[in-house]
Amino acid sequence: MSDYKTGFLKFAIDSQVLCFGEFKTKAGRLSPYFFNAGLFNDGDKLRKLGEFYAKAIVESGIAFDVLFGPAYKGIPLAASIAIALSAMGRNVPFAFNRKEAKDHGEGGTVVGAELKGRVLIVDDVISAGTSVRESVDLIRAHGAIPAGVVIALDRMERGQGEKSAVQEVREHYGMPVAAVVTLDDLIAYLKTDPSWEERLNAVSKYRRQYGV
Repeated sequence: MSDYKTGFLKFAIDSQVLCFGEFKTKAGRLSPYFFNAGLFNDGDKLRKLGEFYAKAIVESGIAFDVLFGPAYKGIPLAASIAIALSAMGRNVPFAFNRKEAKDHGEGGTVVGAELKGRVLIVDDVISAGTSVRESVDLIRAHGAIPAGVVIALDRMERGQGEKSAVQEVREHYGMPVAAVVTLDDLIAYLKTDPSWEERLNAVSKYRRQYGV
C-alpha cells in the first residue's frame, strides 16, 4: 500500500472522519464503519485532504483539463485539490454547481471555470451514483467530456445488484473511477495493529457479506 494511502487512513481515523461502531447505511445494512467527510471541517484538515486527493489523482493517470466538484461536499474538495495540485506544479481550473439556478448576476448553475475539454469529477464517496449522473449530465450539457471520478473511499460493496456503485459507474459511463483508499486498503491497515483486532474482524465480516 502506498505511503499516502496509509497516511490518509491514519489521518481519517485521527480526525474521526472514519469511525467504527454500528451504523445504518442508506441500503439498510448495519455497517461496522462510517466515513463522514463533513468532518474535514478546518483549514488544516482541508489542506491535507486536498494533498491526499492530488496524490491519488496523479497516481491514477487520468487525463483531465478541469476539476468539477458537485454541490455541496464537492465544492471545498475541488478547491482544496486545485490548491494542492498547484503546489505540486500543476495549475488547473476548477468549477462547481449550484443546487438552484441563479437568475441574476452571471446567472446559471455553474460557478468558476468554464466546463470544457476533459472534466474530472471529485466527490467524497459514491453510494447510489446520483451525484455522478447529475454531474455527467451537466458536463455534457456544456459540451465537455466527463473524464472520470475521484473519491475518498471505495466501500467495495454491492449496490442494488451484484456490482458495486463504483463498478456500475465505470461500466455505465465508460470512464475510470479512482479512490484515495478502498475497503481492502482499510482492512490491510487494520491488520498492522493487534489492538484493532475487533475492528478488523467486524470490517472483514462485513466485506465477506456484502463485498464485491
